[in-house]
Amino acid sequence: MTALTLSTAAAQGLRADAIVIGVAKGAQGPVVAPGAEAVDKAYDGKLAGVLETLGASGAEGELTKLPAPAGFKAPLVVAVGLGAEPDDTDEGAAGYDAEALRTAAGVAARALAGSKKAAFALPVDGPGALGAIGEGILLGAYSFDAYKGGAQNAKGKNGKAPLAEAALLGGKPRDAAHKGALARAVAVCEELNRARDLINMPPNDLDPAAFAGIAQAAAKEHGLKVQVLDEKALAKGGYGGILGVGGGSAATPRLVKLSYKHPKAEKHLAFVGKGITYDSGGISLKPAGHNETMKCDMSGAAAVFAAVVAAARLGLEVNVTGWLALAENMPSGSAVRPGDVLRMYSGKTVEVLNTDAEGRLVLADALWAASQEEPDAIVDVATLTGAMLLALGTRTFAVMGNDDAFRTAVHEAAEEVGEPAWPMPLPEHLRKGMDSPVADIANMGERAGGGLVAGLFLREFVGEGITWAHLDIAGPAFNEGGPFGYTPKGGTGSAVRTLVRLAELTAEGDLG
Repeated sequence: MTALTLSTAAAQGLRADAIVIGVAKGAQGPVVAPGAEAVDKAYDGKLAGVLETLGASGAEGELTKLPAPAGFKAPLVVAVGLGAEPDDTDEGAAGYDAEALRTAAGVAARALAGSKKAAFALPVDGPGALGAIGEGILLGAYSFDAYKGGAQNAKGKNGKAPLAEAALLGGKPRDAAHKGALARAVAVCEELNRARDLINMPPNDLDPAAFAGIAQAAAKEHGLKVQVLDEKALAKGGYGGILGVGGGSAATPRLVKLSYKHPKAEKHLAFVGKGITYDSGGISLKPAGHNETMKCDMSGAAAVFAAVVAAARLGLEVNVTGWLALAENMPSGSAVRPGDVLRMYSGKTVEVLNTDAEGRLVLADALWAASQEEPDAIVDVATLTGAMLLALGTRTFAVMGNDDAFRTAVHEAAEEVGEPAWPMPLPEHLRKGMDSPVADIANMGERAGGGLVAGLFLREFVGEGITWAHLDIAGPAFNEGGPFGYTPKGGTGSAVRTLVRLAELTAEGDLG
């Protein structure tokens, strides 16, 4: 991963391959953002005009390259758009929000693949801005090349290695708050990028047992407690949902429990992740064209795994337990069939009407297991429904819950860290559609509002009196289009930063 350093050096004297500056979209054209004063001065104060001549407007995500002015040791200036100029220009760097800085840094880091070092002279008004810039660099420079052969594997994306080092100008190397912001960015982004790696891994290498092994290794490295239930332990414990979904595959299912405990913690959060390492749909087989990216159906478990490890690395004063419900959903003679009835870990019975509605079945067992520890709140994360993808698109995840205040808090935490989210209801009238003549509940209900129906199903398996939220990340979990901002093609690590922020807020006493 790209190495980050804080630097008080002057931009013109820094040895680097490029100087990254910000440019905003002003009322009369592009405006050079704070942090780039030295570069602008070297252009005799005419840098904005030069950029406009080159076609720059300052729009978010826009990138313009130009030769560095005379006297600079770096040969290249990279100007990245920050979006609209803040209304109150007297605020200076403080007027630029964290997401604009994060996005700009990510665009520049991606464009500088193959470079050894870049200096980032973006607007900085304190540790928050430094953290956002650091996150953007680390996430934007991400590349998954483990399966590319020969020299290309060593070089990375497009035959170029990721940016090796980034110096953040305006940061103070001896300032505890500045160093802390950068350390936080490194811890969170290393784990988020690990989640991306897991999502991008082919399913022939990442089956439930392999995922569990990776979790065990991480637990040993970071001092976490880990418990893995294999198929025999799941059968003994009565985990009918996980066993039912995994029964059709030669790769047997697992339930992984990762526990981080802080000696001074007063609150306990439980995170539950859907971990379908490959989803064929089972007997209700997915049609052609819908299978190719189904290795990403474990994105929720990847997010939970990354968040728990990040909480441990940050030493947050909160207890966090992660539950990874891992199975492979395949059709075979031993696969669960439409019409089968499963007895879940909670004791409730479920009539399976569609084997491609499998995520809610594994989550139901894990939610009930998490509930037995009576945490202060449970948050589950899942690539659960195509319906939510249709409702909110490819960049926004849904937030549902059994407590409006908590749902709002989760939504606000997501928006704060730059993960677009939207609160969704759980209409009671949709529950009737899951009534079954032979079981306590069916795993399908009305087609209209299918994402909300899935949320209502999950609610049935949350312990009484426990605050709960459900994140349906079906849209943003896997980017099938081109990269944008600090988001790569492929696995995105959606919801990791939201979960970490929830843990931080809980540790600080600001989440109920």
